[in-house]
Amino acid sequence: MEWTGRGVVLTTRKHGEADVILEVMSEDHGRHLGLVRGGRSKRQRPILQPGNELFLTWKARLSDHLGQFQIEPSNLRAGDLMLSGIGLAGLQHLAVLLRMMPERHPYPRLFGALEVVLNHITEPDTSAALLIRFELEVLRDLGAGLDFQSCAATGTQDDLAYVSPRSARAVSRDAGAPYHDKLLPLPSFLLPGQRQAGSELTWKDVDEGFRLTGFFLDRYSQEHGKPSGADTRSQLCAALQKEYRDAFPWNFA
Repeated sequence: MEWTGRGVVLTTRKHGEADVILEVMSEDHGRHLGLVRGGRSKRQRPILQPGNELFLTWKARLSDHLGQFQIEPSNLRAGDLMLSGIGLAGLQHLAVLLRMMPERHPYPRLFGALEVVLNHITEPDTSAALLIRFELEVLRDLGAGLDFQSCAATGTQDDLAYVSPRSARAVSRDAGAPYHDKLLPLPSFLLPGQRQAGSELTWKDVDEGFRLTGFFLDRYSQEHGKPSGADTRSQLCAALQKEYRDAFPWNFA
């Protein structure tokens, strides 16, 4: 068995004295593990850092074997990411989120979204919104996606302000007013067609976005016995909050 393709390093763990087991998110084969011979060498270690993109060749005698990776560097972004508080926290959180996905199942849209996030995660004006949308994409691929197209109660597409925790569908401001305390706030930047930059978002928007995605990820986690990323999300939000306060004090409340 053999395949070649691109992949982003998620984690590594020691295997014996010289080798590592590499976990990647690949473009065509999803989350995949394999052995890298000599992965703990001085030459290989800088390449096998989380966030780096590699050209991969995976080989195994049988399809259900761990197999071995041969690697070539493609985009070595890890150094820049690890110098940033958001970058470091974001790498850890993204790895946990992707570990919710079944192994060896292709998620091409999610791989594309991962690349976009990693390319912009250190930019305060884009990182928060991209990370929240990435969580929404994870939920979609898990079969637990949210629906912001129209109000669950009335069918209107106007003034959507809440999300029902039961149906995961949007609710308009008027229809949701009597149940305000039981619904989740829907920040407007997540609505279809909305693409505000981070500099235009208040911290309340960001906080509500993460609380929304976190609620449904935590519920999926409890129902399926998967890690939800609650701890790494908390660390990421703390890093984002600090960066956001420094970059956009006028929008911080």
